[in-house]
Amino acid sequence: MNCEQTQALLPAHVDGELGIPESIALEQHLQSCPDCRAELASQQALRAAIQKHTPYFTAPMQLENRIRAALPSASAQPTEKRLAWWRTWSWPQLGAAFTSVAAIVLSVSLYVATPSATDLLAQEVVANHVRSLMVDHLSDVASSDQHTVKPWFNGKIDFAPTVQDFSAQGFPLAGGRLDYLGRRPVAALVYHHKKHMINVYSWPMDKPQTRAVKTLSLQGYHLAYWSKDGMMYWAVSDTSQKNLMGLVALLQQPS
Repeated sequence: MNCEQTQALLPAHVDGELGIPESIALEQHLQSCPDCRAELASQQALRAAIQKHTPYFTAPMQLENRIRAALPSASAQPTEKRLAWWRTWSWPQLGAAFTSVAAIVLSVSLYVATPSATDLLAQEVVANHVRSLMVDHLSDVASSDQHTVKPWFNGKIDFAPTVQDFSAQGFPLAGGRLDYLGRRPVAALVYHHKKHMINVYSWPMDKPQTRAVKTLSLQGYHLAYWSKDGMMYWAVSDTSQKNLMGLVALLQQPS
């Protein structure tokens, strides 16, 4: 089971509606996937919040007795049935019923609108990319020499990022800097492609695994993310998706 299949089944899993085979496969995937575990935690938190804050109304015994007493006999005409049913309801009772329905609709809307962990991280990536352009802070170390950029990170973060220059392929290295994503420090490498800047973020995964490249677009920017050799990568730019994927293909090659 992959991430896409898992996240599609998470709502049913949270509500206890999955069969045994699906539950077992999903649990096995969750053990090795921190992103899906984060998404599960987000959905569980949302469910708990809905249960805590959504008002619940218990019908009084008087209402039940009135409804039973108002049930038409077998010989009652259809019109008489409808009138008898409506006469048993008072405006306060109807108001309570409508309030309950509105609360359910609002809860469902909030659930559907809640972004996933990947969506939240994508927003962070775009925000960091834009901020680096606005404050002219693309690089802490400005150099096209990978042997200058890579040692600069020593002692500043708890991992050694892979640094490569692809000038010959049209993606020259411009430098590197420290950044912050997903509640942790990350390495950011900056590449040029014609007049476009590309930020490539990397950091070690909690549990090493390999993930195929996935792409998305957000606020006019193209993004790609994947994992390789125990590292998570995100690339973002306003260049075309084709050009961005050209750099991603180079980054995925053996060092």
